Amino acid sequence: MPDSIKQWRKARREEILSRRVSVTTEERRAWNEAITAALLEGFLLLQQMVVGFYWPFKGEFDPRFAIHGWRGGGARAALPVVIQKSAPLQFREWWPGVDTSKGVFDLPVPVGTDIVTPQALLIPPIGFDLDGYRLGYGGGYFDRTLAALAPQPLKIGVAFELSRMPSIQPQPHDIPMDFIVTENGIHIVGPAGLELVTDRTQVAALASAIAAGCR
Repeated sequence: MPDSIKQWRKARREEILSRRVSVTTEERRAWNEAITAALLEGFLLLQQMVVGFYWPFKGEFDPRFAIHGWRGGGARAALPVVIQKSAPLQFREWWPGVDTSKGVFDLPVPVGTDIVTPQALLIPPIGFDLDGYRLGYGGGYFDRTLAALAPQPLKIGVAFELSRMPSIQPQPHDIPMDFIVTENGIHIVGPAGLELVTDRTQVAALASAIAAGCR
């Protein structure tokens, strides 16, 4: 990646993170509730899947309530494990009360549970653009993980609207999401970019098609 883009991305990360950590408790709670409701209403099929998620960090959307809802319908949940800096993430099954150790950034990592392959991933961008690309923390872990997975999981980016940006200046290694979900609703990532969709039936049909490899 050109140094100019690296520096540009670094500056955008700092700007967005500063905005995100400054959000009030009341705003964050309301946005979390709106995103959780959209996820549970729009992606019922995740109840039948292995769902990779993340432990919230630096003011990110908290996915644990959605995970709780899907697990209640039969889903298996998994948290990422950093094996080494240049390798894809590994995912270990997680459930409430499971033994954990401290991983990168002191985030919890399940201890001794099954290593699983996610069929769907909740991915937390720092920023997301109008074509569904995500700006991450810069380590490239999710990019390497997605590049290594075949078939591809259902890729759902979850973020607050304050993370929206015109473009992340995507590079060849960047992989767009299938959906971006914010407090404003569910956005399909299509040929024309992000499209807000209020018809949950349409969301469910497209998610099922992507999960089946038919998109």
